Amino acid sequence: MKLENTTRAELLDYVSGQLNAFFPDRYNGVRAVIDKDVDEALDRLHTCINAVRLWQPDAFDYLHSSQHCTFLYFLSNTIWRNRENANCATKLFALNKAMNGFDCFYDNALPDRFFIGHSVGIVLARTTFSDYLVLYQGCTVGKNHGAAPTLERGVVLYPNSAIIGNCHIGPGTVVGQGCSVIDADTPGNSYVFSNNGTLCFKPPKRDVLADIFRL
Repeated sequence: MKLENTTRAELLDYVSGQLNAFFPDRYNGVRAVIDKDVDEALDRLHTCINAVRLWQPDAFDYLHSSQHCTFLYFLSNTIWRNRENANCATKLFALNKAMNGFDCFYDNALPDRFFIGHSVGIVLARTTFSDYLVLYQGCTVGKNHGAAPTLERGVVLYPNSAIIGNCHIGPGTVVGQGCSVIDADTPGNSYVFSNNGTLCFKPPKRDVLADIFRL
């Protein structure tokens, strides 16, 4: 994958510089830690970028905020999976939260292919996600009394929507803007919206996923 306007070494300097600026503690060896796992993180990012129709394939622009947000998630998660280095993984998570408003802890297993429309205010609890997940600003996936939802393939969360608690969200579910699904299931292949607090389901009029992803 091509790194736009940077090199691998410069990308390492850039991310480690961000971390050291945000977290000027005595643990200043983050560049060496990142160096061990950055290639795997970039490979994971490559798969994700090539799945998104809106993005140029085979190219990563570190100044593209949604791509950089996705990269920071993959990097934090990869470092945690490979080394359980909580210090560096936590800093990367916190950096992503501070810069992009993306609150997704490093041990949360997001799918190989997902798309962040606008990252600000996205909050994701540790739960079961599937490929072709779409996240827009202000959306939330959370637990309720310890119960977490399960999201099947191709779930879209439009701005300020939420999926909370004991939910099974069927494949191809599109949760409408401002709609909250709480301790409820969706049938899949449907638009979900709220009418005076009651969930309503309609068949899709178009293939939202095909607009966003290279399926």
